[in-house]
Amino acid sequence: MKKAVTLTRRRLLASAACALPLELASAQTEWRPLFDGKTLDGWRAIHRLPVSRNPGGPSPAKDSPRYQKALRSRGDWRVVDGAITGGQEPPGSGVGGYLITDEKFDDFELSLEANPDWGVDTGIMIRATGLGSQGFQVLVDHREGGNIGSFYGNGIGGFNTRQFGFNAIKDTAGKVVAMTPVAYRDLNPPADPGKSEATWSAGPEAFFETWRFADWNEIRVRCEGRLPTLTSWINGEKMASADTATMKASGYDAEAVATLLGRAGHIALEVHNSGQGDRLGAERWLPGSVCRWRRIRVRQL
Repeated sequence: MKKAVTLTRRRLLASAACALPLELASAQTEWRPLFDGKTLDGWRAIHRLPVSRNPGGPSPAKDSPRYQKALRSRGDWRVVDGAITGGQEPPGSGVGGYLITDEKFDDFELSLEANPDWGVDTGIMIRATGLGSQGFQVLVDHREGGNIGSFYGNGIGGFNTRQFGFNAIKDTAGKVVAMTPVAYRDLNPPADPGKSEATWSAGPEAFFETWRFADWNEIRVRCEGRLPTLTSWINGEKMASADTATMKASGYDAEAVATLLGRAGHIALEVHNSGQGDRLGAERWLPGSVCRWRRIRVRQL
C-alpha cells in the first residue's frame, strides 16, 4: 500500500508541476497528428551524417571512412501494424539513419508512444537542422548503460543530462527480461562525456515505477523558448528538465547553439550507427532490433 500511495502522490505532484494557467492553456493549439498510422507522409528518411561536436567546428571530411559509411543507408523505415518501425538496413550493417519531418516547429509539445526492442540506441531529435544530427535529443537508449527521457546535445556541444542509467537483467537462457538501475558513475559502458549541470532528473525510482519493459510507453516532450527549456514525461511522470539558457557543460555555448538551430527546427527519429568505429561497438544497436513509434502528435505553444 505504501508504494501505491507514494506513486499516486508523485503523479499528483507531477501533474501540478506541469499545469498551466488558464489563460496560457486556452492559447495553445489543439493536438494534431504527425503520423497517420498508414504512411510516412510528412516524413522523409535521410542519412545519419557525421557532424562537428560543436557549432562551427570542423566536420568529418566527405571522403573519410566515417562519412562514407553513413552514405550506405538511410535506415529501414516502414509502417507495420499502425506503427513506424526503425532499424538498420540491412540488419546488422552498423549504419543508421533519421526519419525527419518535412515541417519545422518552434515552441511545442510532442507526444508519441515508443516500444523499443532491447539493444537499440534511438532518440527523438527536436529543433533539429535539416541534417537531423544537429539538435536537442531526447534519449531513448534502450541498451546496456542506457537512459530514457534525459537530453543530449547532438552536434551542439555533446552535453549529457543523464543522472542514472540501467543495465539488463537476463533469464537463465540469456534473454533480456527486465532492467536494473545503475548509478551514473557505475555505468558500463560509460555515458557519453560532457556531463551537464543545472539540470533536473526524477531519478531511477520514478523511472522504474512508470516504464513498462517490452511494451508501449508514452513519451511527452515540451520545448519552449529561443534558448529552450526542455521537459520530458514518461507515461505522465515528469522525468527530466533542462534550461538550456543557463545549463553548464564543457564545450556548450547556448548562443552558438541558438544561432545554428534557429528559432524552429525539425523533429526526427533516430537509428544509431553501431559496430566497428563506434564507441560502444555492436552493443549500440543489436542486429535485427527495431524501435516502434505510434500515436505521434504535436501542438504549438
